[in-house]
Amino acid sequence: MPARKIRVEVRDKSGNRYTITLEGRISRKNVLKILDIIELLGGVDREYPPATTGDTLTKFEKIQSIIESHFSSSWFTAREVQAKYEDLVGEHIGLTTVSTYLSRLSERGLLTKKKISNRTRYRLILVR
Repeated sequence: MPARKIRVEVRDKSGNRYTITLEGRISRKNVLKILDIIELLGGVDREYPPATTGDTLTKFEKIQSIIESHFSSSWFTAREVQAKYEDLVGEHIGLTTVSTYLSRLSERGLLTKKKISNRTRYRLILVR
């Protein structure tokens, strides 16, 4: 079984950024411990600041962050990620752009992909 690596980046309301990296055998228990640490830090603001504040995250990074914080334990579609992105970030993103980013995350081993008929669903990989 190959070693896995997960990196979680969160920002608090003050703009502080926390990066936590797990390497090796990653289990649901380990991920829950990380979420407990984030909660002890005071949680995180789940909404992004408006684009005019000079937010330095790329669209790809925002998509990855949204998946990690809102779809960490369930199957989801590109359309659901698109809707959540537009709701949180407040700017339009094309469905094809979201689909491309999800495919890249899948190729990098961060997501698993399942095709049923003409629908593609994704899930964040936590345990392997």
